[in-house]
Amino acid sequence: MDKFKVVEKFVSINGEGVRAGQLAVFIRFAGCNLRCSFCDTMWANEENVDYELNSVKELCEYVEETGVKNVTLTGGEPLLQKKVEELIGELTKMGLYVEIETNGSVDLKKYKNINPPPVFTVDYKLPGSGMEDKMNRDNFKNLSHNDTVKFVAGSMKDLIRFKEVVQEYKLTEKCHVYLSPVFGNIEPADMVEFMKKQHLNGVNLQLQLHKIIWSPEKKGV
Repeated sequence: MDKFKVVEKFVSINGEGVRAGQLAVFIRFAGCNLRCSFCDTMWANEENVDYELNSVKELCEYVEETGVKNVTLTGGEPLLQKKVEELIGELTKMGLYVEIETNGSVDLKKYKNINPPPVFTVDYKLPGSGMEDKMNRDNFKNLSHNDTVKFVAGSMKDLIRFKEVVQEYKLTEKCHVYLSPVFGNIEPADMVEFMKKQHLNGVNLQLQLHKIIWSPEKKGV
């Protein structure tokens, strides 16, 4: 039986995305194929991180016991877990709202065939992350109106590139588009001014609620 490397699982509020502020069950997996400069869960990506092995059945039972209907699979990079599509499939069959937070480098095609489909929040790594060359832009072809592309910006250079990508791929016509600041690196007010000057209709500026409510370094929230 295949088991997944889980570094933490907990109930909190969604800190970002279309269901921000709602309760959600978070399952965080170990390991990532990227090393973003602003990563706030780098500890989960280290080779020596502590994890427990959980099966599909164990994770589904945990989620069911919480009584919470929103489920977020995150990491690290959750889609690196072997046969994670089986877990996604079982969770969606339970009638849950399943959101996959993925880093933008993993091909989404096979996961889009899961029925009923999960919802994807796909990162696009801007220049300040140091990982933009790892982005899989073919994923934009497979997005639905329920999915989200999230950009995390830390500078004016990032904001300019953000605008270019959104316009080149017409993302606001395909899916939700969210823009967030690298915590402590850029003023949200400056981001709003940029949005106003560039007439960025259909873009949602979002602050990470969990970093406002709790300490930015706090785990399990």
